Amino acid sequence: TLPAVQAEFGVARAAAALPYTLTMLGFAAGGVVMGRAADRFGIARTVAAAAVMLGAGYALASAMPGLSAYALAHGVLIGLGAGALFGPVMADASLWFHRRRGLAVAIAASGNYIAGAIWPPIVAAATQAYGWRTTELAIGATLIILVLPLAWLLRTPAPAQPAESNAALG
Repeated sequence: TLPAVQAEFGVARAAAALPYTLTMLGFAAGGVVMGRAADRFGIARTVAAAAVMLGAGYALASAMPGLSAYALAHGVLIGLGAGALFGPVMADASLWFHRRRGLAVAIAASGNYIAGAIWPPIVAAATQAYGWRTTELAIGATLIILVLPLAWLLRTPAPAQPAESNAALG
């Protein structure tokens, strides 16, 4: 969507990259903020809040009249929301496994990377066919429709793990 956003707002490429930059900063902060929320309120509520933030962020971004407001929607709502769906979800996945914990975390992390390979061509095709505003609105709706119900599956807390002895650790 970068070239389409750049063309519509009539800005240089560097300025058009600002929303992505703010999204990544929000993502970093979101991992910390939403990780604390997951510790306090549970991963299901945190993922549900992230789904709402992401859906609202994309919907608002699709309606923004200028680059600054568009970038702010990306940095705050989309960035913070996305931050909840990476680190906190991986940390929660690790709590479910005593053996092969590293494999579980790797599988949880790989979902993000697989999505990074699958979604860009789909978003590019949708942007070309329908425009970036419609595409971002559709992304927001899709996130609400899919992620919000999936958060319900995370409502059961991870089982308690047996305490490891100091001899096993050393």
